[in-house]
Amino acid sequence: QVQLIESGGGLVQAGGSLRLSCAASGRTFSTYTMGWFRQAPGKEREFVAAISWSGSSTHYADSVKGRFTISRDNALNTMYLQMHSLKPDDTALYYCAANTKGRGAYQISEASDADSWGQGTQVTVSS
Repeated sequence: QVQLIESGGGLVQAGGSLRLSCAASGRTFSTYTMGWFRQAPGKEREFVAAISWSGSSTHYADSVKGRFTISRDNALNTMYLQMHSLKPDDTALYYCAANTKGRGAYQISEASDADSWGQGTQVTVSS
């Protein structure tokens, strides 16, 4: 298993930007698929974005496509989520996730694909 720690959440006005980070430890970071999920109060956890082991392949939920960018720096054991044009509907607890058995970006598409989770970082977008 791996240990994942998110950071970078906060309060931002609609239209603003934030960058989330996820620091990983416990297993060679450059060998597995990583992703971001979010969960708003009263809603199920939903997929946001995922990235392949090398960073060469990514995929996104339709709701964030064109506004969010997922990336990773394998030398720093860190994954990022750059978020632009934030909307109040983006308000949620954002979770970092890993599929340590996967390598391609599409090996994280739903919550059941992940075998490791961070504790979450809150993103609040005010209107």
